[in-house]
Amino acid sequence: MPTLANHHSSSLVKLLLLGDAKSGKTTSLASLVAAGYHLRILDFDNLLDPLAERVRDECPENLPNVEYRSLRDAYKGTAVGTTIDGKPRAWIDSLKMLNRWQYDDIDLGIPAQWGPDSVLVIDSLSRWCDAAYDFHEAMTPKGRSGDADGRAIYGNAQDDVEKQLANLTSPSFATNIIVICHGNYMAQPDGTTKIFPQGVGQKLSPKIPQYFPNYIRLAKRGEKRALQLHSDAMIDLATSKPKAFAGRDLDPSTGLAEFFAVLRDSPAKTEEGPSAPPRPKSLTLRRV
Repeated sequence: MPTLANHHSSSLVKLLLLGDAKSGKTTSLASLVAAGYHLRILDFDNLLDPLAERVRDECPENLPNVEYRSLRDAYKGTAVGTTIDGKPRAWIDSLKMLNRWQYDDIDLGIPAQWGPDSVLVIDSLSRWCDAAYDFHEAMTPKGRSGDADGRAIYGNAQDDVEKQLANLTSPSFATNIIVICHGNYMAQPDGTTKIFPQGVGQKLSPKIPQYFPNYIRLAKRGEKRALQLHSDAMIDLATSKPKAFAGRDLDPSTGLAEFFAVLRDSPAKTEEGPSAPPRPKSLTLRRV
């Protein structure tokens, strides 16, 4: 009989990390690399350079522990404006990667089976949602006017993204998850403004945090930055162990590793390092 003593939250972290553009969200992942985790990044932003530099400076021996796949549809200019160059592939390719991390001569197995010493990163949700929209725009039948129903496109893309978030945060997906997102400032019925994750349109945004037991923000504090763990008037945040942090912020340079250490045990320490699927022979954190 299931009890809270063996609940999956004791071994896995499901985290939604929000922050403004250029606040250092991706770079903050370096502390997890230094702590011995294996990171697998679905890269939609093409902005991994600062992370690569930080890892090279702080723990170059762990560079092979970071595997990534860059996915973004190409665009071209036409007589009717900017359009996808060919068929949109980024969304459907990302779903294939989530089923099995396989491309070219790389095969790292099934992400849902990587276990607690690995972290699957979506970077970022904003561009992932763009890929979903582009895919569903191409798939939605066009009417007599030659245009597709915009409501159907948004609705189908929102539903698809939401189902994927439900899958990633489900107990059956036995791997740590970090979904990086940008903030969307939205007016509320009471006249206040709150920050929600940027999704496909505004209807999805308030639903996104519902899927994550841990929702934190990389915030700017004047000239400094901090990992904010507790709610304020602008944003409702959450952690699965709120008492452990006693209302304090974390340093972004070490904060994610500290956060993971509080929520779960550190990666297994063996002579060969953390347990993980076989890695590609070549160094990672390079363009593929």
